[in-house]
Amino acid sequence: MVRELQFYGKGLPYLKNKHYPGKLIVIEGADCSGRSWQVNALKRWLEDNGHAVLDTGLRRSGLVGGAIDEAKQGNTLGKTTLSLLYATDFADQLENKILPALSAGFVVLADRYIFTLMARDRVRGASTDWQRKLFGFAPIPDIIFYLQVDPQVLLYRSFEKYGTLDYWESGMDICLSEDRFESFQIYQSLLARQFDQMAEEYNFIIVDGHESPECIQKKIQREIKRNFDYSGGVQLIAQ
Repeated sequence: MVRELQFYGKGLPYLKNKHYPGKLIVIEGADCSGRSWQVNALKRWLEDNGHAVLDTGLRRSGLVGGAIDEAKQGNTLGKTTLSLLYATDFADQLENKILPALSAGFVVLADRYIFTLMARDRVRGASTDWQRKLFGFAPIPDIIFYLQVDPQVLLYRSFEKYGTLDYWESGMDICLSEDRFESFQIYQSLLARQFDQMAEEYNFIIVDGHESPECIQKKIQREIKRNFDYSGGVQLIAQ
């Protein structure tokens, strides 16, 4: 059955047709939580079962994605400017990628969604009311997975992957500590607390991110089968 698209706020008033046959699946989690691996594996699984898939994520807008990367190099972005740039990035992708794909019956896989942006903003002092107004145009996903990983584990994984700690992922812009190691752990702990608070409000499915990638993928696939029509195959989309 084709559902009517629901939004977290007023949505996009100019949309005349709000009925979309596609599905929106979100995988959330911190950097180095294993999100991208899970998105890629899930995409292959869905495509193997005959579904057209679009994967998307933060900073992939042709309008401002590159501008965000360039602006962050200087480490001087104000918190409101950073929020609005990311919101613009998401809005551009929503209008030009996500909604057209959902309209065409695609499964859209989001490697992070507005919840990462909201967690970051809340840690930097943004009010919940302001966020709800800012992201009121965001569609409500069909299912949201959150990969929960301890900040200390994220620290080890970040060093293993990058050999260093990122300025922004360490929260250095909000002066939590002069020591980047300490700042990283404080910042990631604050983000984790925000995700935990949002989990119940936004109906996250919490997945233990410390397990093997293959085990996590099996759990994600099992939840998708359980939450959507399933009969002898992955019947996500009603025909």
